[in-house]
Amino acid sequence: MTTTKIALFRGIKIRKTLHNNEWWFVVEDVVLTLIDSVNVKNYINKMRRRDQELSMGWGQIVHTLEIPTEGGKQKMNCANTEGVFRIIQSLPSPKAEPFKRWLAKVGYERIQEIENPELATKRTRMLYKLKGYPDNWIEKRMRGIAIRKEQKDCEILTAEISKATFGVTPNEYKKLKGLKRQNLRDHMDDFELIFTMLGERSTTEIHRQEKSKGVPKLKQDSKRGGKVAGIARKELEKELGRSVVSKKNYLGKPKNKKLLNQ
Repeated sequence: MTTTKIALFRGIKIRKTLHNNEWWFVVEDVVLTLIDSVNVKNYINKMRRRDQELSMGWGQIVHTLEIPTEGGKQKMNCANTEGVFRIIQSLPSPKAEPFKRWLAKVGYERIQEIENPELATKRTRMLYKLKGYPDNWIEKRMRGIAIRKEQKDCEILTAEISKATFGVTPNEYKKLKGLKRQNLRDHMDDFELIFTMLGERSTTEIHRQEKSKGVPKLKQDSKRGGKVAGIARKELEKELGRSVVSKKNYLGKPKNKKLLNQ
């Protein structure tokens, strides 16, 4: 279902809507926050005339979506995050310069990570740390990421592994935890992560040992690998007297929200 919320940016409301599981922002609202003119429609038209490449690709960047307004629902031009960044690059306003410098910095960092992948791992660790996750959780999460990279051929069968491990698919698990677009694994506790890794690692090893090929065989491998983790999970639940599958989110609000927004 498409839902609409209000985002606050420099004291100005930017309307946004969740479309195809992705946030889309009202273009006029975004531009208005970064210019001195009040005639935003005229400003956008002039901007498109100056930037022919932007104008030519406008139809791919901007989509017309329904946005609730005081006068009722109206169809308005919206862009996703990538589209908004492209539009900001065409704004000559000084207010847009900090964003342009930030985009240049992000691009430079990604090039560095391509040349030295270890930097990407360090950056991921840092981001989890800033969100408030403890070191022992981060180690498990990073190990889980490494296992998933080894499991390229079985990515499409993650649902099968999860079903055999926990009795629910990833989508069902997200609903159980009340998640929408968030990464499920970022909201798992230690046991949930451990059994997730066990199911995926077991599947990968079974796949390697039997040199499996074809979706039917990979699906079978996934069920077997997930079953190994599922049996271990059930045994632990007997010892603990409670379910490992939890509705709780491991981490609530980021402890260092200010740092994350810099």
